[in-house]
Amino acid sequence: MSIKKDIDEASKKLKGNYEKQGIFEIGREEKLPRRSEIIELINEIRRVIFPGYFGTENTAYVSFDNFAGNMLAEIYEKLYKQLYIALSFRRKEHELEKTKEEAERIALDFIRRIPDIQQLIFKDVEAEIEGDPAANSMEEIIFSYPGIYAIYVYRIAHILYGENVPFIPRIMTEHAHSKTGIDINPGAKIGEYFFVDHGTGIVIGETTIIGNHVKIYQGVTLGALSTRKGQELSGVKRHPTIEDNVVIYANTTILGGETVIGENSIIAGNTFVTSSVQKDTRVTAYIPELKIRKR
Repeated sequence: MSIKKDIDEASKKLKGNYEKQGIFEIGREEKLPRRSEIIELINEIRRVIFPGYFGTENTAYVSFDNFAGNMLAEIYEKLYKQLYIALSFRRKEHELEKTKEEAERIALDFIRRIPDIQQLIFKDVEAEIEGDPAANSMEEIIFSYPGIYAIYVYRIAHILYGENVPFIPRIMTEHAHSKTGIDINPGAKIGEYFFVDHGTGIVIGETTIIGNHVKIYQGVTLGALSTRKGQELSGVKRHPTIEDNVVIYANTTILGGETVIGENSIIAGNTFVTSSVQKDTRVTAYIPELKIRKR
């Protein structure tokens, strides 16, 4: 047995694999965004949205103006650096000056929108306290509920997704996915007062549209009917639309870009839906048939 010989053979095979894939030749001046820095950004943005909850500051003694200003300055600097790296990847050298301006613009616009993101998340917290009788307080929801964390991360990632920022939005939502078991693509469009109960196993696809005051329980999938065409479907509406005031109970699957769940409808648990449902409808799953009746 020759350890050196086996290592040499394996390294040659890996070299061949690297060359065959063609994605590992990164230019001298090129870098990929740092996952650890992006997770740190998530944490710092959460600190400024919920002061006193996730940092060491004591809000009894801290000036909110000074605290917010210092935090926003740090967030801007770190976000700009990661944006520049992400936007520069695979761009030509003559494009880099324009890339700096683009990164500055996106970072500053993000800072301006943080108060609006905060207001949206407060509405999500309100939806949780109104929808979950087990919740003891808004503070408990902010501090401990995985659904609110996943929604928070989605809302900040969605801003960057809308600016066509590569890498960073998906890194953010996949981090939340790994922590909570809730997979929300940053491209989904989600309205106000979004309620997620328990959350584990929820999947919300990229082109999903969700209205206001929607409630979703664990194990729900809002997905595509088929992805066999792969990249040909990029940019195509392939996930469902959920209108206002809809409740979707546990372990339900709703598929298809043309599928619309009308407002004020209720979708029972363990239901499989691939066609549209009119408003004010209750969908109940029976074995072996699916029965639909007006509310």
